[in-house]
Amino acid sequence: MFLETERLQLRRLSVDDAEFILRLLNEPSFIQNIGDRGVRTIEDARAYIIKGPLASYDKFGFGLWLVELKESGLPIGISGLLKREVFEDVDIGYALLPEYWSRGYALESASAVMSYARDKLGSTRVLAVVNPDNQSSIRLLEKLGFQYDRMVRLSDDAPEIKLFACALHQSFAPP
Repeated sequence: MFLETERLQLRRLSVDDAEFILRLLNEPSFIQNIGDRGVRTIEDARAYIIKGPLASYDKFGFGLWLVELKESGLPIGISGLLKREVFEDVDIGYALLPEYWSRGYALESASAVMSYARDKLGSTRVLAVVNPDNQSSIRLLEKLGFQYDRMVRLSDDAPEIKLFACALHQSFAPP
């Protein structure tokens, strides 16, 4: 196991998680709030895992991790850190299946990821990008101590999104 919380375990994704990733990435809420990754088949999902999370683990030692319920091992989402060329600092990402929203799981997993960034990576600042209409994600970021920084585009043809930042001091204590 990689990270553990009271109710969750976060572990590295593997190609064996392709069926779950296919479902998650095609949830209407994922497409609306994060984007359409064009993953339509199990093979697409395997390629997404290999080119995304697995490549990130190899290059940076971190990436998006699978979030599972500790009691059952049931996968409910992803949460972790990304390193984008457009940003100097790492940024946090998370997505849960809608049936697991409003239960505190996103906050619990994101808090563990923030502690990992500070304690294991020595990060002093973590960023987050969010669709301006995604009020529940904005509230979660604010609970974690993030503050709005500015509007950004991840590429020239991408829509504007909100950039948030959180300073990680030794006294940082996730909720």
